[in-house]
Amino acid sequence: MTSPSDQLVTLIEAADENIVQIGTFLDGLSHTDRLDASRVLDRAQQRRLFEKAAKAAPLTFTDFVPEAAADLEEVIHHGRNTLPLLPSFKLFEKRMCRPQGGGPRVFGFNESPTRGLIGPGYFVMIPTAGNPAWEARGSLVVDYFQVPDGPVSAGWPAVKPNSSGLQVLVYNKTRDFMRKVSKHVTIGAAYKVEKALGHYFVLVRAPIAAER
Repeated sequence: MTSPSDQLVTLIEAADENIVQIGTFLDGLSHTDRLDASRVLDRAQQRRLFEKAAKAAPLTFTDFVPEAAADLEEVIHHGRNTLPLLPSFKLFEKRMCRPQGGGPRVFGFNESPTRGLIGPGYFVMIPTAGNPAWEARGSLVVDYFQVPDGPVSAGWPAVKPNSSGLQVLVYNKTRDFMRKVSKHVTIGAAYKVEKALGHYFVLVRAPIAAER
């Protein structure tokens, strides 16, 4: 029997504009199978998925922090990037929460094997609406030019600007533009200021307490 990973790769590499079919397939998998399938995607496959996701429905903040999550409740998105790193260093988590009182933004940081050295890489996710160049890249952007200006989830590291320490080498002046793949899966493309870096990452949202 063909594995979910192989099926996902076949769908991504197909010539069809089939992002809806890809999303339906991923929605039908368990969280474990979605996660396993996402972790086999190489740079070319992630780039292809990002291109196909241009035809997907626009993302909303509830794709990242579901309505059932309380304000400041941590929501974990498991990621795999395409940076030229050892396999174990390609895996990371974007941990997110809705700010107190809600509002049109999401707070978050990066949990990775290098966080102790580089730092948490805090960000604020905002809409791209009103900026035509940004809108073409995705409906939401992970903006490392900004860091949370209010409370974050309990247990998160201290908030630090990305212009300090070794974070400058990774997160400073960076933005990740996000597109929807399925109910639980998104795909991002990294930019330094306004220059595309040619690197991508896929995120798989873990179930929150209310969904378990």
